[in-house]
Amino acid sequence: MGGFFAAATCSHSFFFLPNWWQYLPKQPQPPNCNISVHFPGDLWAIGLAVLDMLLRIGGFLAVISIIIAGVQYITSMGEPEKGASARKRLTNSLIGLVIILIASGVVAWIGNTVGG
Repeated sequence: MGGFFAAATCSHSFFFLPNWWQYLPKQPQPPNCNISVHFPGDLWAIGLAVLDMLLRIGGFLAVISIIIAGVQYITSMGEPEKGASARKRLTNSLIGLVIILIASGVVAWIGNTVGG
């Protein structure tokens, strides 16, 4: 399956995201890096990799939200309403980040177990 499913390099990922073929049983090998997908058996592995990508994006957004909440807290200038709103956003962002980290670990464990 060349063309669409072929990768330029086998190990590089885009920015901080994993490759969509990360949990496939047979990883692409250089120099061709051809990826063989067997439907429907490999759909679970591809779905877990996509879920892992989405969780990493969510973690990145949670960190950005934590930074924004910190800036809001610093710039609240003693106003109790703004300070409380910033603390609530910070708390919710931290809880979300912890949930995302745990979920990402579970997805990676399942993906490595399923992918072999």
